Amino acid sequence: MAAEAAPSPATALAHARRLVVKIGSSLLIDAATRAVARDWLASLAQDIADLRQQGREVIVVSSGAVALGRGRLNTTPGRLQDKQAAAAVGQTLLMHAWEEALAPHGLITAQVLLTRDDTERRRRWLNARATVEALLAHGVVPVVNENDTVATEEIRYGDNDRLAARAAQLARADLLVLLSDVDGLYTADPRRDPEARHLPLVESLGPDILGMASGANADAG
Repeated sequence: MAAEAAPSPATALAHARRLVVKIGSSLLIDAATRAVARDWLASLAQDIADLRQQGREVIVVSSGAVALGRGRLNTTPGRLQDKQAAAAVGQTLLMHAWEEALAPHGLITAQVLLTRDDTERRRRWLNARATVEALLAHGVVPVVNENDTVATEEIRYGDNDRLAARAAQLARADLLVLLSDVDGLYTADPRRDPEARHLPLVESLGPDILGMASGANADAG
């Protein structure tokens, strides 16, 4: 018997009732102004509102706090504690931007800050899951980010793609969508390697696929 064909992205999206959507800082932050790209965020907020009107549940994993904090403090990447200070400043700016974007649609937002420990220790995992379930039951849009202000290098994700994958597991989501300025998975970073090839479908995670991974972006938080 032939193997069942993988569903197309459109089909997977159409059948997903609970989605996790991860937004990279390259989309959310205007590189020139180092502020929130409000027009782009307003467009995404409309998409989230449309999904909610269809009866879907949406969880957002949002990068951008560190980049926003550095913009406000006018600093550049430095020590871990400097990044944590930028995250502390940027988190308020990031959540204000999400609240401002979703409020016109009657949607309430909630901040959920996680460290790797929260998704690897069973008691914390179950508590975080219960909190997310309660927020969704109240019709809230959870906005998840890494708790960079307290996480040490040993308990950091360091990459919100990984955090988004664990959030999708934690929330028992039907679909995880990663929004980025790169249109999919490549054999290498296409911005640096002109020979990089786009991979439209990955059916298993072997050493060849895992070997394509690189480090996290500096402003992932």
